[in-house]
Formats: sequence, structure tokens, C-alpha cells
Amino acid sequence: MALNVPGLVVMAVFYVVILGTGIWASMRSKKVEKKSTGDGMELTLLAGRNINLLVGIFTLTATWVGGGFILGIAEATYNPTLGAVWALMPVPYVVTFFLGGFFFAKPMRENKYMTMMDPFQKKYGNVLSSALIFPALVADVLWVARTLVSLAGTMRVILELPYVYSIIISSVVAIVYTLLGGLYSVAYTDVIQLILIFVSLWVCVPFLLTNPHSVDISLSAYNQTFQAPWVGTVELNEAGKWFDDFMLLALGGLAYQAFYQRILSSSSYTQAQMTCFASAAFCLVLGIPSVLVGAVAASTDWNTTAYGLPTPYQREQAGSILPIALQFLTPTYVSVIGIGAVAAAVMSSMDSALLSSASLFSSNIYKNIIRKQASDYEMQWVIRISVVAVGLAGTGLTFLDSSVLVFWLVGVDMSYTIMFPQLVCVLFFKVSNGYGACVGYILGLVMRVLSGEPLIGLPPTIRFPGCRLNKEGKLTQFFPFRTTIMLMSLVSIVLFSWLASIVFTKNLLSDKWDVFDIKRKEAQTAGASDGKLPDTNEDAAAARTLLRTTSC
Repeated sequence: MALNVPGLVVMAVFYVVILGTGIWASMRSKKVEKKSTGDGMELTLLAGRNINLLVGIFTLTATWVGGGFILGIAEATYNPTLGAVWALMPVPYVVTFFLGGFFFAKPMRENKYMTMMDPFQKKYGNVLSSALIFPALVADVLWVARTLVSLAGTMRVILELPYVYSIIISSVVAIVYTLLGGLYSVAYTDVIQLILIFVSLWVCVPFLLTNPHSVDISLSAYNQTFQAPWVGTVELNEAGKWFDDFMLLALGGLAYQAFYQRILSSSSYTQAQMTCFASAAFCLVLGIPSVLVGAVAASTDWNTTAYGLPTPYQREQAGSILPIALQFLTPTYVSVIGIGAVAAAVMSSMDSALLSSASLFSSNIYKNIIRKQASDYEMQWVIRISVVAVGLAGTGLTFLDSSVLVFWLVGVDMSYTIMFPQLVCVLFFKVSNGYGACVGYILGLVMRVLSGEPLIGLPPTIRFPGCRLNKEGKLTQFFPFRTTIMLMSLVSIVLFSWLASIVFTKNLLSDKWDVFDIKRKEAQTAGASDGKLPDTNEDAAAARTLLRTTSC
């Protein structure tokens, strides 16, 4: 096929609109900065904590509705070994947003944290927090890489645009507008992108449903036609894996900085809650078109199309089923509209990952550890350099797809099995301390590695009940092992924190072994809760001791 020139023109217009919106938002942020009395870092990373409700809903939804969301749902629905019941993303994301709104938004927003890692640094100190920041940074870099890969694959199918050009152009546009205006640019471009995603996908659906090569999807939902029914089934011996995947998506998202960036940018806790609840509804609606695309593809006689046989699944192209369906089952102009939806989804997720990682590095590492006296001007440059560095790293990894897959899986699992229990403990369990956090971190990491991962060829050393060969002949854990590891990590954090607290407060070990200084910190907390003298430093603690030992 020749290069799709009309499609390229449409994509060029789309990129110009997005870039123009980013530039306009950056000009707006500069005007706000002149009037603002706060620091420039807060303005760049959190839009001065003044994002209005509608924009907040759009940017939070657009962050979650990325290329992986749109393409992944279509792929799972079409895949004859899975089906729509395995296209889990929309429903778990509703759980994510409701839990985030009810439980996590309040402690994060009311304490006016800058990033998700602030409570860790406040409670555990810089050393341990740095170890916890690392997996979050890795996950963001690989988020960038995977979103670019999904866009490049789609543009290659529909536009016949070389992979390298697709990657570079998209990466440059996202980096530029993120650089220009920080969260303002990201949020306002997300508004445009989400509107484009919604309109583009729903415009394509009628053409797909009425194409002459497919049977009625209601007939193929539960009956064998050209392949297995697209609704799919969850066998009893697969229920554990289904539940594990569901929980991974539902709770893992609560340990991403991109989520809290939107929460913390809200003007109040109430607005943050409303943002979460409204975004949950949007995710459900935006997941429907992808399910329909997968259903139509599963109901298609590919031998009657220009694509021919073997089918996309037999050619191992199920991951590109959405662009393939658009290309061969709709008119050309409709397929071009569809590529706009994918591009918008990818860009909306990529810019979020860029700003998220820049926030973690600039605020929690550079400002809090490397140069505490850094000026606002210096921090602006650190944020810009961080955005470029993450963008380049993610772009570079797109040319090493297998390596990206390895680290992407590590990042996703770390969010759920390691970061989520850590976040729950630091926010909701006062007893948690550095000792418990260390044990939970190491236990979660070791258990996850020893549990294996068939997608990257890592055999399981620990075999949970039900471990067996999957349909592809790879040894797979069908027990909800990730959820088990997460719970083990959470319990170990609380248990070992409690034990360490007893050991040092009861003087069972000398204070010189108390590397995390929990005895003094607990004394400070107790004094503050009793309304006594605040122990903000060692001098204050000494003053309190002197007052207690002095009689009138």
C-alpha cells in the first residue's frame, strides 16, 4: 500500500491543534504566575492547585483512557482465547476512582502534598523514600514507551507511515507542549484529546456495525461463528487469574503519581472527590466503542475482506485489531478519524507520564535531597530537563520492544504488589515505620520475582495452587498470586513496624541500633496528639524532657 496522504494531512492538523492548545495554555500559565503569590514549582506541577472541575474531570479521564485502554479492550474482546469478560479495564477503573475519591483524596489533598511520595519522605526520611521512588520513575518511563509503541503500530497499519517517523513526531509534540506549560498545558490539551477520542470512536462504530463482511454481533456473542464467541467465558479454574487481573487494575492505579497529580491540583477535597466520581462514569462510556470494535472483528469473515486469510489472530496481530478493523471494515475517511482517536489517547497518556516522572524527580529527589536551597528559577529548569530526559528515555526504549515489555510488567506489578500496600500503610496505619516498610518492600519484590512471569519467559520458582501450563504451553499461575503478595506485603509492614516499635520503645535494643529513629518520632507524635510541646527537632525534644523533670 502507498502512503496515505489524506490521512497524514488530517494527522498533521490534529497535531497542530494539540500543539496550539499547549502553547495557549502555557501563555495562560504565565499570566497566572504573574498574579500568583505561590511558588512557580507548584504552578508548573499542580497548576497552582486551581484546576476547575470540568478540566479536572477531562484530564483525569484522559490520563486513564490511553492507547493501552483503547487497543487493549479491543484486543481482549477479539482474542478467541479471552473475550469481553477479560476486557477488564473500564470496571476496575471505576473501582479505582471511587476508592481514590472516598479514601485517598482526603489525606493527600488536605495535607497539601506536592507528590504521592511526600508522605513517605515525611514519615520515613529520604533514604528509604528514594528506594520507593525508583519503581514509580521506571513505570513512568515505560508508560511513555508503551504508549508510543501503540500509536506507531496503529499509524503503520492505517497511514503506512514508517515506525520511526511515527514515534519521533508524536514524542516531540508531547514533549514540547508539556515543556511549555506544565500541568496547565497537559490539562487543557487533555480536554481537546478526550473530546476527539469520544467523537472519533463513536463516529466509527456505526460503520463497523453495518459493514457487509460481519454478521450481527448479537449472533456471535454466545455462538461459534468464525471463531469462539466474543463474550468469552471465565472457567472455574481461571477464576483466580481473572480476580487477580481485576484487582491489579483496580488497586494498582491508586499507586500512580499521575492520579494524585490531578487530585492535588484540585482547589479543594470536595472538588477532588467529584472529579474522581465523574471520571469513573466517563471511563465506562469510553470503553464501550472498543468492546464493539473487538466484537465486530470477532464476527467478521476475514476471507471476504482485502485483509484475507489467515485471520489477524492467526497472524499474531490481535494487538493491532482496532486499526486493522478500521482499515478493512470502514471507509478510508472513517479509518482516518479512528486513527485520530488512538493518537489522542496516546498523547493524553504520554504527557501525563512525562509530567508525573518530572514531578517525582524534581520535588522528591532534587528539591528535597540534592539541593534543598534550590530557587524557583532553578527548579523550573530541573522540571524541563526531567521532562526531556524521560521523553527521550521512553522514546529510545520503543526501539527495544521486548526489553520495554520486561520493564513495563515489572512497573505494573510493582505498583500493585509493592507501592500500593506501602501507600495504604503510610496514609492509614500510624504504627507503620521504616523497618516495616523495608521488610514489606523486600518481601514483595522477592515474592514477585520468584512467582515468575510467562510473558517474559521467567519460570515460577514458587508454584501457587493451580499453577499449570496455559493455552500457549507456558507455565502460568492461575491462583491470585499478585493479590496474595500484596496482602503479604501489607501485613508484613504493619507487623514488623509494630514489633520494631515495641523493641525500641521498651528499650529491648539500644537506641544506637534505631537507624530510623522511630523512638524519638513516636515520642514527638505522642506529644503532639496530647497537646504538649511540639517536637519539631531535637532541641524541642530536649526542652520537653527538661520541663518534665523540673518541679516548681
